[in-house]
Amino acid sequence: MTSDETRDGVPLTNLGGPLFDGANATKRDLVDYLDAVRDRILPVLRDRPLSVLRVRPGQAPFMQKNVPKYTPSWVRTVSVWAETSHRQVSYALCDDRRTLLWFANQRAVEYHPALVRGDHATHLVLDLDPPEDNAFPLAVRAARLVRQALDEAGLAGAVKTSGAKGLHIFVPVAEGVAMEDLAAATRALAARAERVDPALATTAFIREDREGKVFLDSTRAGGATVVAAYSPRVRPGAPVSFPVAWEDLPRVSPADFTVHTAARLLGDGDPWAELMPPPQRLPDDLVEQGHTIPVARVQAMHEGKRRARARRGE
Repeated sequence: MTSDETRDGVPLTNLGGPLFDGANATKRDLVDYLDAVRDRILPVLRDRPLSVLRVRPGQAPFMQKNVPKYTPSWVRTVSVWAETSHRQVSYALCDDRRTLLWFANQRAVEYHPALVRGDHATHLVLDLDPPEDNAFPLAVRAARLVRQALDEAGLAGAVKTSGAKGLHIFVPVAEGVAMEDLAAATRALAARAERVDPALATTAFIREDREGKVFLDSTRAGGATVVAAYSPRVRPGAPVSFPVAWEDLPRVSPADFTVHTAARLLGDGDPWAELMPPPQRLPDDLVEQGHTIPVARVQAMHEGKRRARARRGE
């Protein structure tokens, strides 16, 4: 296939084609945006097993974890055992411009790095999911609850738009925290935020139990991934997950940050690095409280089975 141009030794093809339905952007727009923000996005991808969401013309978007056989030899990879599929998965490590450009040419729109580097967890993460696409102000209000819970625990975090309808709050943690303790602390933090205003926020994992509230998703600990700061999303208008100062949250909308606007808004800055606090030790009482809270997915599975039996009249 004849390339339209070459950057850093990577042939780039079909740059004029539409990125995906509703993107209002071309593949060139994706490549140009990622290249423009490479010094900001590469630090959050580096040394982390990477999953990407790709969009091929005429196909539904698909998540790629295992690198394809045609991956260039210069793309670094790491082999990770996947408990769910009981197999080794060869993940890419997107450590440099050349790899990022290769992914962009593969029409990788979304970048979902693991929350670990090596064997070490790096962040506690809460995903704030409002009940509707147009309910971002509710997510902002819920973020205030989480910040209050953080303050009371002696912790600090940074916040970004998810690039969809909600927000992500990241709390960097000191190296060496056990995964089960990190997961417990995440559950406890969500529970404390919910307790501040239970009419606004909920930790209910089952959607039908949320009653139009903002879901404080505490299930991202362990081997989970979260879309990276500065990553585009496969959403109408090609929005970008973008860092926001806490005090600026009421004045922004997810649609403000797209592949067309985000690089210009950043200028020479890197707000995700600038706003991120240093790693912190998790308070013992937060961890201890979290270990008394059932794991959401497990609890939801048992509750789903119970409700199914009830419907059958067993």
